[in-house]
Amino acid sequence: MTTTSPVTETETGTETGAGRRRAPLVLRNRAFGAVWLGQILTQAAVRMFQVGVAWWIVAYAVHGARGLASGLFMAACTLPAVALAPVVARAVARFAHRSVLRTAAALAGGASGALAVWAYGGGPPLATVYAAGLALATCQAFFDPCLTTSVPELVDDADIETATGFELSTQSLAGLGGALLGALTVDRAGVAGLAAGCAAAYLGAALLVAGARFRTAVPGAGADAPAPPQRRTLRRILGELPYVRRILICFTAANLFTTAVFVVIPLYTRSVLAGGGGTVALLEASLGAGALVGSFTGTRVPGRPTVAGAWCLGLMALALALPGLVGHRLVIAGCLAVAGWCAGAVSVRFVALFQRLVPPADKPGFFAVMQAVLGASLPVASLAFGFAGDFLSPQTLCLVQGAGLLPAACALALLKSPAPAPAAAQHAGGEQ
Repeated sequence: MTTTSPVTETETGTETGAGRRRAPLVLRNRAFGAVWLGQILTQAAVRMFQVGVAWWIVAYAVHGARGLASGLFMAACTLPAVALAPVVARAVARFAHRSVLRTAAALAGGASGALAVWAYGGGPPLATVYAAGLALATCQAFFDPCLTTSVPELVDDADIETATGFELSTQSLAGLGGALLGALTVDRAGVAGLAAGCAAAYLGAALLVAGARFRTAVPGAGADAPAPPQRRTLRRILGELPYVRRILICFTAANLFTTAVFVVIPLYTRSVLAGGGGTVALLEASLGAGALVGSFTGTRVPGRPTVAGAWCLGLMALALALPGLVGHRLVIAGCLAVAGWCAGAVSVRFVALFQRLVPPADKPGFFAVMQAVLGASLPVASLAFGFAGDFLSPQTLCLVQGAGLLPAACALALLKSPAPAPAAAQHAGGEQ
């Protein structure tokens, strides 16, 4: 009775089925479209900040131990998603999702705005920029899993996979737009201009989310007494999903090498290509463009998710290793585009799979722990590759990245799908 908007939407789709099918989800579902655009702005802002500051450290701020300094910054930007996973899970489960999204975006806008004011008054200390990166990453650690959990509140069940593709494409769009603007903005306007642009994007996202209408959450309804007992610890959630847990372990190991690319790109640009912010923008944008295409074409990759994922990781290993042998700018841009496509395609296949396998009551905790598990390798990768970058050439780091991905690809290929679940297990987990 009270959910008038979803009913109207469904009825309209029934009356004009062919037209509804042709219209993109973000156009026929305005609430999802607004939240999706908000996610694009937030992730583009945090990506622009990370790319811009990483280049600022390598090119302007630090003259010795550049690799360690940039790696330390990237580690600070990835730590909140890991350390705050239990807090994020409780917040997403307890509070209205629109409030969590709006508050996270608004606080990030305030933090980046404060840095912009400080930077306009003079060059900010390195520690201040690190602290700002940590604050923005903390806000994003709440925003991303909350939005993933909110998808069923914004779209119909039949649109979940499509919505997942759009949602995951934001990382690609953010990587594309943020990477293009980050290093170029630093070259032209410094950290002050970079922070001001981020503040505008975050505040715009907060306004978009505030104006979107979410459906009332079913699990928390007053008549549902069983809801509280269904909330389990993060450890137990993964313990009851062994197939999903093994997949996450494989990708955590892979992330130890794939995410190092964000440390390697600035070092490679300066040492091997002798380029500037425009070259960094080209390489980062190639990675983002490839991921964008992959996020929309990932559902068309044939085979079981684990087999398709293994092939994608193998192709990514080749693409990341080739710049260690060939130092041409366009070749490297092409390799990063292929690596980005592999990452985007894999993400869509597996997040859509998780949306189906994980029980609704566990989704707030699961997506928080997924972000934490996958992100656990990011601080380690940033510090390890950043430190190694002060002693090894960027070409050697590229070869290490490619070689390190191969064991994860093999482990994923050997992972067997769960046997057809008994009726009780299928009812509880909703496995396909």
